[in-house]
Amino acid sequence: MNASELIDKRIAELGDWRGETLKRMRKLIKEADPEVVEEWKYMGTPVWSHGGMLCTGESYKAIVKLTFAKGASLKDPAKLFNSSLEGKVRRAIDIHEGEAVDAGAFKALIRGAVALNTSVAKAKRKRAK
Repeated sequence: MNASELIDKRIAELGDWRGETLKRMRKLIKEADPEVVEEWKYMGTPVWSHGGMLCTGESYKAIVKLTFAKGASLKDPAKLFNSSLEGKVRRAIDIHEGEAVDAGAFKALIRGAVALNTSVAKAKRKRAK
């Protein structure tokens, strides 16, 4: 099974609001970045990447957690980040049952993460020359 199939399977296995939430957030990620790469890492965690990791999608009993690898470097005017705020690098969005996430603001975070990853990659290529 490839990563996308494993993510499909995880969503189906959850079979409750967590699966629906993960499915909805995955759709927004793909809408924000049609070139996103889906991966399956860390002993069974969906990961979305583009020029490096964008975010992970973990499901727990009471939350779906989307952890942005470089979230501390992203602008978050809508204040979507509500977890891992004390870290120097990562930031996360914890979504509880019945909560909605502002789709436009979330897509802006994804696009910001892609821009950050691709700008870092360009800078590294320039230094290597």
